[in-house]
Formats: sequence, C-alpha cells, structure tokens
Amino acid sequence: MILPLFISLLLLLWPTAEENHFSSTIASPALEEGANGAEEEINISEIIFEHIGDEYEWHITEWKGKPIAIPLPCIVVDGGVKVFTAHHAAERGYTFNEDGKLVNALTGERPLDLSITKNVLALMMSTFLLLFIVLWTARWYRKHDALKEAPTGLAAFVEPLIMMVHDMAKENIGPDYRKFSPFLCMAFLWILLNNFLGILPFFPGGANLTGNIAITLVLALCTFFTVNLNGTKHYYKEIFLPDVPGFLKPIMPVIEVFSAIMKPVSLTIRLFANMLAGHIMILCMVCIIFIMAKYGPLLSGGMTLVSVLFGVFLDALECLVAFIQAYVFTMLSSIYIGMARAHEE
Repeated sequence: MILPLFISLLLLLWPTAEENHFSSTIASPALEEGANGAEEEINISEIIFEHIGDEYEWHITEWKGKPIAIPLPCIVVDGGVKVFTAHHAAERGYTFNEDGKLVNALTGERPLDLSITKNVLALMMSTFLLLFIVLWTARWYRKHDALKEAPTGLAAFVEPLIMMVHDMAKENIGPDYRKFSPFLCMAFLWILLNNFLGILPFFPGGANLTGNIAITLVLALCTFFTVNLNGTKHYYKEIFLPDVPGFLKPIMPVIEVFSAIMKPVSLTIRLFANMLAGHIMILCMVCIIFIMAKYGPLLSGGMTLVSVLFGVFLDALECLVAFIQAYVFTMLSSIYIGMARAHEE
C-alpha cells in the first residue's frame, strides 16, 4: 500500500503543469466589492480553478475579513535547499508567476520545487488515516473470534467494504485471487476515502486529490504493472502471437499493445474527470450566489435559495459518484488482472 502512495507523493512534489495557487477564497470578490463600494465583474473560471488547484497554504476560513490559513513549507533546491513559507518568498528571493508557481525573482526561472503543498499534505493525512482505519479494524479481529462474534464499531463498517472487494477479486481473477486482494482493497479504500474527504468543505477535507491527474495516473500505473508483471504465457501469446488468419497477424499485436496501453489511460481519465467535474459543478452553484448579489435582494435571495438547494443535491450526488468511481476503478482493475491470469483452455 505504501509504495504507490509514495510514488504519488513524489509526483505531487515534482514540478508539474498543475496550478499551485498561493491564496484564494470564494467569497473574496464579493467582500472586495462591498469594501470598495464598486461593482466588479467576478471571474468565475479563475475562482473555480483556484479552488480545485493546488496551493502553498491550506485556507480554512475567514474571520472579520482576514483569511485563516495553515502556512505550508516551500522547499526549493536552488543552489542548496531552501525552506520558507509563501509569505516570506520575497524575502528569500522568490516570487509567484501567473500560474501561481514559485520562480526565482532575479532570473525568472523555476527552481526544483519540492514544497509541501495542500495536495501533498492531504495525501499524507489521508494515508495515515487509512492506515489507522485498517490497523484499528485488524486490532478488533485479533481480539475477537469473528466466527462467533459480529464485528462492532469501525470493524463493522470496514468489513462489508473489504468483503465486497474480496468477492469481486474472487469472481474476476480466479483461483489465485488472494494474491491480488490486498492491492485491490488498498486501491478501493484509498480512492473512496479521498473522494469523500474532497467533498468535505472544511479542514481536513476540501483538497482535490483524486481530481489531480498525477494521483490517478500513479494508481492506474500500479494496475498496469500489476497486470503485465503477472501475466501468463497465454496472455502474452494472445498479444504477440494471436490465433488469427495470416493477414491479421502483423496487425493484431499492434492493436493489442495499444489496447494494453489505453487501459491505464482510461482508468486515469475516468477517475480524474469525474471527480474534477463534481467539484466544478458544486463550485458553480456556490458562485451563483455572488453573481446574483448585485441584482437586488429579491432576485438575489431567490437564486440563493435555488443555489443552496441544488448545491445540497449535487453534494448528495457527488457522494454517490465518489463510491461508484472507487468501485469502478477497483472492478476494472480486477477484470484486467483476471484477463492477464487466464490460462489456455
């Protein structure tokens, strides 16, 4: 379980094309408008992408117009290792470019950025939380006889989920399913946990972790290597020496290899796109409140009620999507592993 999450952590630490915005709040445009007494156009796309992107601090709330946030360490390798917070970046000779990324103030070049950003911290916390859940459940089974006593507490909640994945692996993989059940359980529980944490609007939730393509890519690559490193001779024979008419023999290996490569791509995009879309829809509903604020109390109040009701509905729908996406990722992974473990009849 630790290895794929460690690789995910490295990808999050490594400089990517993801937006690392320093600080933003969804209410700030409305607050600034009220403070200045002038109407300002709200850039909805900017607000949304700031909130689904990564940050160098974890914004929690606002109190009397002042943001309350957890400062996170910026760690850069630029003529040595330098550690500072985003508020002190200018003092250390760094600034933020238009994408919100750290750059050298003199040269304008990006250093090797290994900062503990919001997504990195969320990855660490969710991993330790999952370890706690699994170990606490195992502790109950060590102290009780599961054949004579029904599980209680946290074990009663986790057991049906694990048994669901266990039965899925048994059905899709075959006799040696126990070898792959730990990986499938890890994938399902970790994705499910982070999907639900991403829906929570307060700390330690709110991080768009499974809506980050680096995370979903690592999970998909774990499935890809599990499939292809455990493939049987029959599996590879069907790829490179398929039993097809002669004129198809040069074409089929190309198609099969392309199909094998597209499997992790589909796993990556499916999870990433569905969770990202859910976050965007909920943020759009919230933004309606601030868009309609300048149209008078009657229209603003009516649209606020509509926005809140639709927001609650979308939150409930997102909870369903969170479970479905974890289930689909795990089910497809077990099917791909089962196809690789097939034997010639």
